[in-house]
Amino acid sequence: MNQTLIQEILEVVEQAAIASAKLTGLGQKDEADAAAVEAMRLRMGKIEMKGKIVIGEGERDEAPMLYIGEPVGSGSGPGVDFAVDPCEGTNLCANNQRGSMAVLAASDTGGLFNAPDFYMNKLAAPPAAKGKVDIRNSATENLKILSDCLGLSIDELTVVVMDRTRHKDLIKEIRGCGAKVQPISDGDVQAAIACGFAGTGTHCLMGIGAAPEGVISAAAMRALGGHFQGQLVYDPAIAQTSEWADYTKEGNIQRLNEMGITDIDKIYEANELASGENVVFAGSGITDGLLFDGVKFERDCVRTSSLVISTLDSTARFTNTVHIKDGAKSISL
Repeated sequence: MNQTLIQEILEVVEQAAIASAKLTGLGQKDEADAAAVEAMRLRMGKIEMKGKIVIGEGERDEAPMLYIGEPVGSGSGPGVDFAVDPCEGTNLCANNQRGSMAVLAASDTGGLFNAPDFYMNKLAAPPAAKGKVDIRNSATENLKILSDCLGLSIDELTVVVMDRTRHKDLIKEIRGCGAKVQPISDGDVQAAIACGFAGTGTHCLMGIGAAPEGVISAAAMRALGGHFQGQLVYDPAIAQTSEWADYTKEGNIQRLNEMGITDIDKIYEANELASGENVVFAGSGITDGLLFDGVKFERDCVRTSSLVISTLDSTARFTNTVHIKDGAKSISL
């Protein structure tokens, strides 16, 4: 992992965002995801590295590209593991709603937790609350701690929660404390990262989302010095999702055991989900969002807005890129 590789990783998410953004608002979420996957894989293939997808689009028989275990890159150079979500928030992209982006996390070989395609209870909070809030606490307890850490009253705090039936009681508890709830339909990666920056108006992420996205969020929060914890959810009665309608708690436990996960109730810290010496997060907006703008198509250029967070040099770089078209005659600032 080096600075040259980080620049190329930025271009990977930019190209995925551009490809997906061409379908924004057309109601074609699967097509938008496929376009982002193809563009991401194509750009990755040009990088001098021994890359491997550890979190991707699914198993090999389910995904033709960016499947788990797929080698990417030239085959020579540094070993790099990737967790990718080429179109995070496919519904957001399809409906031209805020918060869709192309994202990935990268680390040295073996540096990312190979999260199963399960759900994960998550807690993200600002650096000031790192190691003080705890996912084992109630929402009420964590809000009191967060209030003290940030020097804000509880009624000044905003907590992002996925708008799901399973969170009915959580939302009721948060509001009962006096804090504000910001429900989101999709895209909890951006919400988690927003907790790492002051001034975003987002102070905490609570609740259950997808486990693979939890690893990507953890990588970003580790690099930012923020707080992130995750715990796998295996009980369909807790997940409350139609996707698990035919699953059982016992069957899910067996699936985890077969994947080598025997401590099924383990609380994972950010540095366990993203444990590599060098960790990089990269995201590029597909639609406008809290952290950056979406792709803008103009006559002579395409504009992207991105964020790269790296432990290599302890930086968070916000990048606006102008992709100039052939024959361009006028590029505005």
